[in-house]
Amino acid sequence: MKIRLGLLYGGKSAEHKVSMQTALAVIKALDASKFDIHPIYINEEGQWIKGPQLEGPVESVKQLEFGTNEGAIEATGFNSIVAQESGEGFDVVFPLLHGPNGEDGTVQGLLELLNIPYVGNGVLASSAGMDKVVMKNIFAQAGLTQVGYSSYLRSEYTGNEETICDEVEKEIGYPCFVKPANLGSSVGISKADNREELLAAFAEAFQFDRKVIIEEGVKAREVELGVIGNDYPEVSVAGEIIPKKDFYDYKAKYEDGDTALVIPAEITEEEYANLKEMAIKAYKALDCSGLVRADFFLTAEGKAYINEVNTMPGFTPFSMFPLLWKHTGVEYPQLIEKLIQLALERHAEKQKIKYTI
Repeated sequence: MKIRLGLLYGGKSAEHKVSMQTALAVIKALDASKFDIHPIYINEEGQWIKGPQLEGPVESVKQLEFGTNEGAIEATGFNSIVAQESGEGFDVVFPLLHGPNGEDGTVQGLLELLNIPYVGNGVLASSAGMDKVVMKNIFAQAGLTQVGYSSYLRSEYTGNEETICDEVEKEIGYPCFVKPANLGSSVGISKADNREELLAAFAEAFQFDRKVIIEEGVKAREVELGVIGNDYPEVSVAGEIIPKKDFYDYKAKYEDGDTALVIPAEITEEEYANLKEMAIKAYKALDCSGLVRADFFLTAEGKAYINEVNTMPGFTPFSMFPLLWKHTGVEYPQLIEKLIQLALERHAEKQKIKYTI
């Protein structure tokens, strides 16, 4: 019997295009003999639009961008719409959403309230993993080694620009990276080597969030590991990102492929063992489930710093996460099926919880 799979993609987010590319890649990889695929597109205005069940291959993201005349769905009516469509509802939902309003626990909360199994991290891990400041504070509590960082709200920064730049120069120094706290895919990130660039970096980051994080720049390699699982996570081989630019920005990630990925990364067994241990520690600290990509800095001396975890890494042709698992022996279609199975297992485990006295 086929699994009725709902795919949620698009979203009211600066990472809308990334989500569309992810959806296209996942749909191409799904085995139609095992899944009935039901696409639900969230446009950039936040409208939920259910498309027809996919009966054949999809060749471009344009085919996944449904108009509002094709059946707009109110988010609050999601459960009844799903039930009407299939008679019994979806067996599982795969949120292929990146950034705020998708990867940050909001959609996960909706699916939890509806008691629908879904792929990936739960509300807590998604929300904490989306906010880089909260995530780093949790990592610090867990004893994970990180680079120096500080954060500011737009309200704190406005009118105090020079004072805050003085603080950053004293506490963090140059070079540093300024990032929106609640965005991924390297959107809004700038590197600053002086006061002028720091001011410009703040202005850029505050376009995308009310809170920004400033991180110390370190001379190190960028090494990433994939993690999948629920209570007993598994870790992939390590991969290294070698940007041809100054750093791995949005364009390099998703548009021009202007970067080199080395898989497996050329690191020692001891370095890998340490990174693996840190990745699992971070996974458990955030109470993750399903999947994350754990990103690290590794210095020439072998010192590792955890940078962040991404609770919904991209599945695009240029993406690191599926490539890491491919080199670990798990092909892309099998990886997707494994994640769906993990979602069903986690949901079944939650049904054992007693909610009444």
